[in-house]
Amino acid sequence: MNWGALDAGILGPAFAAGLLVLLTHVPLGSQVLERGIVFIDLAIAQIAGLGVIAADAAGLPEGGLAVQAAAVGAALLGALLLTWTERKAPEQQEALIGVLFILAACAGILLLASNPHGGEHLKEMLVGQILWVHGTQLAWLAALSALLLAALRAGWVRRLGRFGFYATFAIAVTASVQLVGVYLVFSSLIIPALAVRGYRGRGRHAVAYGIGALGYGLGLALSALLDLPSGAVVAWTLGLCGLAFAVLQRAVAGRVAGPGLLREDAAR
Repeated sequence: MNWGALDAGILGPAFAAGLLVLLTHVPLGSQVLERGIVFIDLAIAQIAGLGVIAADAAGLPEGGLAVQAAAVGAALLGALLLTWTERKAPEQQEALIGVLFILAACAGILLLASNPHGGEHLKEMLVGQILWVHGTQLAWLAALSALLLAALRAGWVRRLGRFGFYATFAIAVTASVQLVGVYLVFSSLIIPALAVRGYRGRGRHAVAYGIGALGYGLGLALSALLDLPSGAVVAWTLGLCGLAFAVLQRAVAGRVAGPGLLREDAAR
């Protein structure tokens, strides 16, 4: 292990990026599970990534406002389409989300086919470049996350109905996918929310945030120590932290329920 790789100057901003992603993805993840549309984030993230690829193919400056506009515009169009399909064919919504993901992924591959750096761009979109985030990106993400959280808590999103949810989701995913990649967007959205699905105590979101923060912290540290891709390692540590909490929660629930069941059996 390379202990010298634990550089706070690199891991600190990356960890901050992970925490900012979790701020919006934990509450949105709970709504995704309630709606039963688990793969929506993959589809929206892929569409946002397609917007970035299309902007790059058009020769727009990398990381500029035009690229951001292309990514947000593509994601919002995807959100509008999913709003329409949910209204017209709610029973097939999950399948249609999967089809949209595949089409967006294939379109991205086609656009990158003639790009000599296409493989590298595709890898960046999937696993992200979390170790190379900088202060400007963190500031933009922090401001956007604060606005989205305010909109969620004030009920503005709910008032806009289906499109309000999909549009909020599209904006949040567009901002995060360019920093952490498609895989970590999905992991951040689903794993913490799924881990606390059966949790009946107080502060469910706070517990989910804790699971996500622990997963990001451990994953970033391990990726640095072992010199492995950060996005892939963090996805695994998020999954293991979520699984550990779910197992622990079930064990505690069993101990609490056990004495009560014994007393009921004795009374009979």
